[in-house]
Amino acid sequence: MRGEGQLNELAANYYVHYDDGSKICIPVRRRHHIGAFSWRWGENCFQAVEHHKPYALLASHEQTHPNWGESQTRVSGGQFSPWINWLYAWENPFPDKEILSFTFHPVSGVVIVSGISVGNVTEIPIRWRKRQKILLSLNEPLDRNLNVDGNQSQIQLDLGQIISISPRLSYPTSDWPISPLHSLPDISKSQYIIEYTSHPDACFHLKDGSVFNIQDAEKHVFPDITPVQPAYKRVRLRIVDSHSHQIVAVRLHIHGLAGEYLPPVDRHRIINPAWFEDYSIDFSHRGIHPNTYVDGDIQIDLPIGKIYLEITKGFEVQPIRQIIEINEETNELVIEVNKVLNWREKGWVTADTHVHFLSPISALLEGAAEGVNVINLLASQWGELMTNVGDFDGHTTWGSQQAGGSGEYLVRVGTENRQHVLGHISLLGYQGRIIAPMTSGGPDESALGDPIDILLTEWAQKCHSQGGLVVLPHFPNPRAEHAASIINGDIDALEMTSWGDFYSGIDPYSISDWYRYLNCGYFVPAVGGTDKMSASTAVGTIRTYSRIPTDRHFTYESWMDAIKGGNTFVTYGPLLEFFVNGKPCGSRLYLPENGGTVDINWSVSSVTIPVTRVELIINGEIKEAKSCPSEGCSGSWSVSLERSSWLALLVRGKYVNQTEMISAHSSPIMIEIDGSSFFSGVDAVTILDQIEGSLAYLDVIGTRASEINYKRMRLLLTSTYRSLHNRLHKNGFFHEHSFMPNEI
Repeated sequence: MRGEGQLNELAANYYVHYDDGSKICIPVRRRHHIGAFSWRWGENCFQAVEHHKPYALLASHEQTHPNWGESQTRVSGGQFSPWINWLYAWENPFPDKEILSFTFHPVSGVVIVSGISVGNVTEIPIRWRKRQKILLSLNEPLDRNLNVDGNQSQIQLDLGQIISISPRLSYPTSDWPISPLHSLPDISKSQYIIEYTSHPDACFHLKDGSVFNIQDAEKHVFPDITPVQPAYKRVRLRIVDSHSHQIVAVRLHIHGLAGEYLPPVDRHRIINPAWFEDYSIDFSHRGIHPNTYVDGDIQIDLPIGKIYLEITKGFEVQPIRQIIEINEETNELVIEVNKVLNWREKGWVTADTHVHFLSPISALLEGAAEGVNVINLLASQWGELMTNVGDFDGHTTWGSQQAGGSGEYLVRVGTENRQHVLGHISLLGYQGRIIAPMTSGGPDESALGDPIDILLTEWAQKCHSQGGLVVLPHFPNPRAEHAASIINGDIDALEMTSWGDFYSGIDPYSISDWYRYLNCGYFVPAVGGTDKMSASTAVGTIRTYSRIPTDRHFTYESWMDAIKGGNTFVTYGPLLEFFVNGKPCGSRLYLPENGGTVDINWSVSSVTIPVTRVELIINGEIKEAKSCPSEGCSGSWSVSLERSSWLALLVRGKYVNQTEMISAHSSPIMIEIDGSSFFSGVDAVTILDQIEGSLAYLDVIGTRASEINYKRMRLLLTSTYRSLHNRLHKNGFFHEHSFMPNEI
């Protein structure tokens, strides 16, 4: 049949001849019983299916030869063969009669008959049932690879198709409500959840030749196969605040008795955690524990029996783990969440300074669900790839009252501008046109052949001129030119980054490099940003708390000012307050020449990570410490200071079965003593080394845009170098120059 085929046109009559001399006619109509061998998209049949049954696809990151895009659907309908035969299942009305022959009588056009088969099944053989799951025990590790037909080597299905095979996740059962937050399930090496769709008479075929009838498998006849209760009960789930009884957005996880993930009907059942392969509103904790973000009112298909629910909403709401019994009468579930810490009511707002790839509206939902008031969504360039550029307009703050939102959760699109050697810089909240180019100097960040035509320091200055906030992301790496930007006073904050990891805490390497600048008197507050680039990272895993002054309303602009003011702390969960002589973080105090004693007061609370210890940091060293119960504690110290010093609070914490980590850190309070300057010769030399390295890169291997550009950038770095270099010598320190000292 050429062309598309005319809907319902009679193509042929088939005649079935029986042994008693009778015959019946089977009319064959186009797009009902037969279709075009060369398929045009959308011209499907109503009563026939393609000869190649649908099959599962591995996602791009799971394939040896990836096919990004289509593979993210994880399914192929089978229509794209060069030649399609259409399978029509005719039910014989006289099964007791012997069929002698078939005859074919064309009516319109050419009809090709490729074959006839016969079988005895209980239902139409080309109609499959809804999804089901079984738990299968295998004696060997699972081979994840699929062949070109989407079949797996160890287990296949005849009248149906396997959708997915995944190791069983073993969660606590009776202990689920009291099990630790962020504890991961055990991954079975012998039991696998097989999800499939099939005819009721289908059979599983194992590699060793074993055959299991579906109906017997679903009745638990075979010892190695356990049926999993299907999730067919449609339930409305509402999550409400216990005080206001209003619907609230949360992060949600639900699984069944076999550890199977149970998502809402409009969420991924299999979460893709790979880089730039998915932009879903999901979170897969270490690629094992699946979660999704919901607005608080969803539809979900659940199994009859026990389900295991987990809800979190940031660092001030008590996490929930519950076991709930679902029965045939369950049509709605209402779960109350309880806010137990009131840092927001004290004027503190939360922020993630570093998020990629989400749409602004998706970011708004994830921020609300994670209790993050400000999401900074960063457009950027990755080689030849531009991301989120179309979301940047230089003025819109999604979620603000001006944009029609409540004003409680905000999303603003900025840019992360990057050079793979000199460093990265985040330009937040600026007005006007996008600051471009967003990358410079060639791969890995920029396109091949791109020259170095702008410095981080110059990007920062452009951002400030357009009313923005400048943050050094994932501090200190790439560790080079940002030293000059800090010395120049062009950096508003340094970012501590989680890299998607709940358990490692704030990187001591990041902190130690931050301390170098504080020791030399360069005050730069700390912020927290995740650098989220996939579903393997939750927004706000590490976050910034900053305090808005009582005389100002919370807006994106007041948030930027609060960051610049330095009354901030960075946290994985514990919340803190820190005062020296009654003054908060970011303050600058003055003492007379002989110094004096200062009074320190602090408090720490946590409903997520258990607190273990609180430490007072003075000039980068631990001066006081106190052990704390898991939910937090408070205290005070008095310390004597003889020279100019900075003070900060460091909090340690520890999840069950994990190592202790730095779970929170305040920005410092600077105390200046008359006649004593902030300076550390060793730290100054280390900072100068970075600027020398940046100059060496510009001079030797950096691709040059033009001689004028090169000289402009070199002059800026050289002048910055000299400002710190002169301080070094003024304070009596001398050092060897590592690169071209005569030119510096």
